[in-house]
Amino acid sequence: MASIKDVGRFFIFIVGGLVAIIVGSFMIRGTMHMWDNPDNADDEKKD
Repeated sequence: MASIKDVGRFFIFIVGGLVAIIVGSFMIRGTMHMWDNPDNADDEKKD
């Protein structure tokens, strides 16, 4: 039977992984918008 410390470490590992995935997805989305916005602004100005 696992001890409380082992269960706590496993739980923290899962939560940390989910947080890392969420933060990473937001960072990727932010950089995508940073690259897209200047292009879209230029296209709108040209039209």
